[in-house]
Amino acid sequence: MVVKTYNVGVIGYGMSAKVFHIPLIQVTPTFKLHSIVQRTPKPTDDASKDHPTAKIYHSATEMFADPSIDIIVITTTPDTHFTFTKSALEAGKHVLVEKPFVPTSAEAQQLIDISEKTGKLICVYQNRRWDTDFLTVRKLMADDTLGRVVEFETHFDRYKAVRPENWKGNLSMDQAGGVLYDLGTHLIDQVYVLFGMPKSVTAVFSNQRNDGEAEPDSLTVLLGYGTNGPLVTAKAGVICVETEQLRYWVRGAKGSFKKFHLDVQEDQLKAGLKPGDKGFGIESEANSGTLVVLEGGKPKSSVFKNVEPKTYATLYDGFMKAIEDGGESAVPVKASDACDVLKIIEAARESARTGKSVTF
Repeated sequence: MVVKTYNVGVIGYGMSAKVFHIPLIQVTPTFKLHSIVQRTPKPTDDASKDHPTAKIYHSATEMFADPSIDIIVITTTPDTHFTFTKSALEAGKHVLVEKPFVPTSAEAQQLIDISEKTGKLICVYQNRRWDTDFLTVRKLMADDTLGRVVEFETHFDRYKAVRPENWKGNLSMDQAGGVLYDLGTHLIDQVYVLFGMPKSVTAVFSNQRNDGEAEPDSLTVLLGYGTNGPLVTAKAGVICVETEQLRYWVRGAKGSFKKFHLDVQEDQLKAGLKPGDKGFGIESEANSGTLVVLEGGKPKSSVFKNVEPKTYATLYDGFMKAIEDGGESAVPVKASDACDVLKIIEAARESARTGKSVTF
């Protein structure tokens, strides 16, 4: 039986490409790193030296015109995502695009329509759906260990006193820059996976750095799910001096779960490890979460280790299978999901601007 190999082209050669995408392409069966767009190679940053078997282009237009490419991965700044995704689809390529998908839900819907017309698939790189601690939370909820969830807190707090010199710090929110589209996209996407679309959104943005910049660097977003639904808090701050940063605090009718520390996969990828390497995705047991449940009417605490990691490679593997035979319904992170997340983000912006809750 002949197994088809899919040629993958990557637009951009920054950290996203090097850390999050090329290593996952390399461990995905039937995917081959075919080419890379790097506009301005440097002596110490040259894709042709790092990947001598890959074709190197200096513009995305050249890549779109290459008929041998099946899939294009877009890792450039989010203000370019709409144009590049549209061009790739219209050139007959499947597309995997970094988060945030595009600046607006209207643009997302346009791309969904083009995807349907061309028959080419879009997958959005919401990799933190495969954070091991998030999968642990999902298991606790699926097993009804916590009972009906009444409050759900998800945090991405850090101490970063200097604004980054990249799109996360330089692009405006209208260009899908800043904390809301960077960390907020991760936080809100995970909430969307668990609970779906909220009934109300209330948001407060702030500049915790007090650095004179107009764009906020921190956020608190409250997502309401009706009288009987959970109250969700999504929070990201940059002036948080802690030895252990809170990640999740989930409270339910039967118990609660509290977890500190971030998933380890990003740091492992930066260190050169890949999915499949020994220990990849496995967090130290010392950083395990704490589960508290009622026993005999009294709260009892225990250490609750993370579930076995599925790793970020699961996203790429799922996209491979969707392209092979699954179609749009099998895409691991659908463009329609990302469109809904953008609608929540737009509601948060409206709430922060007006000081009022926005209802769906």
